[in-house]
Amino acid sequence: MDLSCEYVGLKLKNPIVVASSGLTENLKNMKKAEEHGAACVVVKSLFEEEVCRISPTPRFEIIERRMGKLRSQTFYSFEQASGFDEHEYFEEVRKAVNVLSIPVIPSINCISDEGWKKYSKMAEEAGAPALELNVSCPHGSISFRGGDVEEKILNVARLVRDTVKIPIIVKLPMQLSSPISMAGMLERIGVNGVVMFNRLTGLDIDIENERPIMHGGYAGHGGPWSFNAVLRWIAASSPHLNISIAASGGVGSGIDVAKFIYAGADVVEVCSLIYLMGYEAIGMILKELQQFMEQKSYKSLDEFRGKVSGPKILNNEQIDRRHIYVAKIDPKFCTMCDTCRKVCIYDAPYRSEKTYLISDACVGCGLCVKLCPTKAIDLVPRGKEG
Repeated sequence: MDLSCEYVGLKLKNPIVVASSGLTENLKNMKKAEEHGAACVVVKSLFEEEVCRISPTPRFEIIERRMGKLRSQTFYSFEQASGFDEHEYFEEVRKAVNVLSIPVIPSINCISDEGWKKYSKMAEEAGAPALELNVSCPHGSISFRGGDVEEKILNVARLVRDTVKIPIIVKLPMQLSSPISMAGMLERIGVNGVVMFNRLTGLDIDIENERPIMHGGYAGHGGPWSFNAVLRWIAASSPHLNISIAASGGVGSGIDVAKFIYAGADVVEVCSLIYLMGYEAIGMILKELQQFMEQKSYKSLDEFRGKVSGPKILNNEQIDRRHIYVAKIDPKFCTMCDTCRKVCIYDAPYRSEKTYLISDACVGCGLCVKLCPTKAIDLVPRGKEG
């Protein structure tokens, strides 16, 4: 089985890239990523703005939210930039490039034209095989300073493209009027790849002390909730682009990696899962990806990359709107808990002597199937529910 792939011209042994973060802030941590199977690392970002080089404590939180019995989690963080100055940073990059057998991609975040030019040139001189432009960090990038964000990103890409010859990658924010259009314009400038997407900026409030939690400000808001939005934009964008795409956001398993590849991603950047599980999560992801490929008889990633993208995504006119399914309750499993009746806005479930039944009012929406605690409800073709 071949897990190898190509990213901005770099040959990788598999599609797992450890994203720019504390997980990659120094050679010691980058070695851990390589030892556990990562194919590439993006070094924790160097910020021109020096105040961002010091992280407060605490800086991480797991936020749990409820909607009835359902729960969700957010990995909320205010982890700042690399603590190195520019000379220390690129010396660490130089060491990593020489020691590790996987590509080491530095990441820079600047607030001036001079900074973008200086840092990108230093990256190239340090032997970096490529460079990621962090224009979208939720903790102080140009994407969160107001003004014309799209034009700022394009200007930075032009500036860096004119400065260095190595491949450049732009890490995009999710809050763009048209991610496809932006990626296309970056491709025309000569950018070699895009990352879809960086984390969003979020807020949570300590109601006891009536202030924002942790450090008192906004923080990065990421986790499983972001996966589907990223998947949507990669599936829509990949048929229109001839540059590399790295998926980033919400990865929790090897199946998630497979879905990103189905949508057209070349590689997948992983961060939150490794923080929450340790570097061992890399091996788990790879094992699950291999198991998936074995089950589907895929011998390489190229066999299914982009298979569910572009025209495979139905538009409004193509969607079958016939109500061909209806809910059916299996009385052997129905405990008459009343969940289905409470959630059905069509008033289809009704109580009989020993079980609930479904009336003709059912439109087959499927919600009761997902919420039934005993899995007593299925969707069946209309006319076969008797």
